[in-house]
Order: sequence, then C-alpha cells, then structure tokens
Amino acid sequence: MEQQTVKAAEPAFELDVFLEGIWKENPVFVQVLGMCPVLAVSNSVVNSLSMGIATTFVLICSSAVVSLVRHWVPNQVRIATFIVIIASFVTVAAYLLEAISLEIYDALGAYVPLIVVNCIILGRAEAFASRHPVLPSLVSATGTGLGFILAIFMMGAVREVLGSGSFLGLPLFGPHFEPITVMILPGGGFFVLGALLLVITWFQERKRKRAQGGRP
Repeated sequence: MEQQTVKAAEPAFELDVFLEGIWKENPVFVQVLGMCPVLAVSNSVVNSLSMGIATTFVLICSSAVVSLVRHWVPNQVRIATFIVIIASFVTVAAYLLEAISLEIYDALGAYVPLIVVNCIILGRAEAFASRHPVLPSLVSATGTGLGFILAIFMMGAVREVLGSGSFLGLPLFGPHFEPITVMILPGGGFFVLGALLLVITWFQERKRKRAQGGRP
C-alpha cells in the first residue's frame, strides 16, 4: 500500500516541478537569471526563439547527464564536472545552429558560447539534477527551458513590434509607422524587462489579494 501511494504521488510531483519552471519559478521573471542573453539578443522574435531553444537543448541534455553521473562525481570536482558536461552540449548546439542557419548564428554571436556560464543551466544542474533521478531532472529541465523560451519570446515580440514594426520579420504597420529605435538597442531590453516585471508583479499581487478575500 505504501509503495502504491509513493507511485501515485510521483506523477503529481513531476507535474508540479514542470509547471513551476514555466511560471511559478520562471527563471527570468521570478528568479531573474540569465539576464545577459535575455537583454542582448531579444531584439527580434527569431533571435529570441533561437537562443531559447538552444539554451533549452543544453539544459535538458546536461541535466540528464548530470543526473546519470551524480553518484560517481566526487564532491570536490562537482562544479568543474558540471561545467565540462554543459560545455560539451553547448558545442553541439553551436554546431547545429551554425549548420541550420548561419545568419542566425552570426546574429547571436558570442552569446551562443556564453550559454556555458548561464546561471539557469548550472543552477538547475547543481540544485536539482545532481540530487534527483533522470526522469524528474528531465521534467524540471524541460519546464525551466520552456519558461525561459516563454520569457525571452515575450521580450523579443515586444521589442520587435515596437522597434521594427514587424513580427517574425513581417511588417505589421503601414509606411507611416515610426519605429521606436531604442527598443532594438541594448537599452531597450531594460525598459521592456522592467515593464513586463511590473505587469507580472501587479497580476500576482492582485491574485494574492483575491485569494485572501480582499479587494483586487
């Protein structure tokens, strides 16, 4: 009976872990991690999705390997081992991205190799994958990766629409539209991130007050 209870609880645990990574513990909007690529390459939807997918690929693969080898890695070289594992998959992601689209690879520039030092990936490896079996680690990594893709996509969509008047390269407005050029510059990323954090915080506070029975 006890084993059946544990087995029944596992899917619920995995679902909670998956959903937490997407929204409740979103790596960008809640934990405020990985700000370097989020602010630097989110000037268009294509760049944002490309960086998000590449980061998620590395996150999922490295989490699986870290979970597999967690019992054989000495504590003294734990972080160094994780970085080597992550760097290996970053190399794979870089070659795949370069083979699929050289234009996008050039647009992302040095930020593809810098995935190695992304706090989201190393943090997930240290805090979760090194302490859990493979399946929960994969679920956690997938949820966190999708949360990162969601966040950087929202950044890219707002910045491209306001800064270029387009979405996925397709023009949205007429010839008289005056784009807000600062939005596609690095400084524009700070404005958009601050605005999104403000809106999200407002919704969360409103939800909390409703849950407490207060006025929204």
